[in-house]
Amino acid sequence: MSRKYMPTVLTIAGSDPYGGAGIQIDCKTIHALDAYAFSVTTALTVQNSQGVKAVQSTSAHIFKQQLETLLNDVKVDAVKIGMLADSEIISIVAKTIDKYNLKNIILDTVLVSSSGKVLLEPKAIDIMVKELFPRVDLITPNLPEINTLLNTDYIGQKDEVIDIANAFFDKSVKAVLIKGGHSLDKHEATDYLVIRSLKVNSFTTQRVQTTHTHGTGCFLSSAIATYLAKGENLENSVAYAKEFLYQNLQAASKIILNYVDSNITRKEPII
Repeated sequence: MSRKYMPTVLTIAGSDPYGGAGIQIDCKTIHALDAYAFSVTTALTVQNSQGVKAVQSTSAHIFKQQLETLLNDVKVDAVKIGMLADSEIISIVAKTIDKYNLKNIILDTVLVSSSGKVLLEPKAIDIMVKELFPRVDLITPNLPEINTLLNTDYIGQKDEVIDIANAFFDKSVKAVLIKGGHSLDKHEATDYLVIRSLKVNSFTTQRVQTTHTHGTGCFLSSAIATYLAKGENLENSVAYAKEFLYQNLQAASKIILNYVDSNITRKEPII
């Protein structure tokens, strides 16, 4: 009896000892969607539920060895890229994509943590734009990242979507998912997927009233990569990943409410 093939996803991201973001939540998400997660660490972080306290990048030599040792041994169906830490790591990732002809690549443009800690050196942003934007299949910026990358002051309205997309296409992006988590709409969160033909697909869910949004960008991008690894097209992958995130945020909110009802004050990861 032959075994069913399990899709594989490589996550390249920072380590979160709290388990709510980075490679930890990526691996949890990938495995929850019935795929197998490989992981290569770009940085160690010092963080808990209150935020990121410190960051130490992986040495370029060790990082390259991690990637090449893994990719010389296994087949990867999709790649999720998160926190990149510095310019050396970005350049290694770009060269690795070319060397191993990697496909189905999602870049979550992580720049700053939700608590305000810088996670990518400012001087490395231009290198990420130049070396990675043309090589990946989708970028998934939130509104603050959009404004940082484009030097703009968008507020997350629907009539801004095409202008934002065109600005990214000018930077050689193939497709962009403009995330709506930071928009002014208090009731719904709408993400817009735009491809180079300027076809726009919107994905809307109700906002979940929870403070436990730590790691949601990691969750979403790794879920998209996993659905791509399973053979779904980009539009379906985004739709399914968005719904999967929504379901898990609802579950997280209920868990927190149960703790409040029990007079337990500790915080928990979103997943």
